[in-house]
Amino acid sequence: MVRFEDLALFVRTAACGSFSKAAREANLLPGQVSAAIMRLERDLDLRLFARSTRSLRLTDEGERYLPYAREIIDLLHSGRDAMRRDDAELTGTLLLAAPSDFGRNILLPWLGDFRRRHPRLEMRLQLSDQVADVFRDPVDIAIRYGQHADASFIALPLAPDNRRVLVASPGYLEQCGEPQSLDDLQRHSCLLWQMHGRVYDKWVFPAGKSRRIVHVKGALASDDADVVRRWTLAGEGIAYRSWIDVVTDVRAGRLRLLLPDQPGEPAPLSMVCPHRRQFSPAVRQLHALLTERCAQLVA
Repeated sequence: MVRFEDLALFVRTAACGSFSKAAREANLLPGQVSAAIMRLERDLDLRLFARSTRSLRLTDEGERYLPYAREIIDLLHSGRDAMRRDDAELTGTLLLAAPSDFGRNILLPWLGDFRRRHPRLEMRLQLSDQVADVFRDPVDIAIRYGQHADASFIALPLAPDNRRVLVASPGYLEQCGEPQSLDDLQRHSCLLWQMHGRVYDKWVFPAGKSRRIVHVKGALASDDADVVRRWTLAGEGIAYRSWIDVVTDVRAGRLRLLLPDQPGEPAPLSMVCPHRRQFSPAVRQLHALLTERCAQLVA
């Protein structure tokens, strides 16, 4: 008989690409994971992995069986969630990943309200602008910016019409002047985003049915969006940010919106889940709360 634990370790090992990584995530020894995979292969009479001293990869049989294994796990979770659906009080642990700026400055108080409504629910929050992999990373849901074309997970919209905007502090504009066109950005100090050592110095703007790419430059770059926000508030330069992240600062007068008639690049905000069929009561209720709060914030 196939064990659920062995099936879950198979899915985790396929995502991690090694027994040792899967063992660390599951708080087990590599030998225990290897034994579970061998037991599953014996029960199924299939060879799921091709092993060597240097690599571990799925066999053709393993590749074809993996979607069924994921579906079985999702069905078991769905059955558990259905039994809990009528419970007014949420319990368990919810693992959540979110972008740094949105997480620190907007999401935290919303999560506080959610926890006060459901005091028996435990939450684990991971803040990073590195994109969380909801299949490999130890998270239940991830809040992400951008379009999501990957059909292997579900993206629930939070702010589908959100866009990026150009902003700067009044102090910076008094000292350096205000750009009157996108061409003027090349003469300004721009605050740049970087990831994995790459600096993103090409800002994209919609232009009718096409798009316009503006090459910008600046002395400051960071892989943490909250750092870029702080630099912007301190008058270090112009930033191209998500409207949700800066709307409070703009309304309070700490930042000014630049070229307001120029459409910005779409930056829809979504809640991403790995489970296709069903979402836990905690995920559904949190999604409803965040959707409502995002709408109120940008109204």
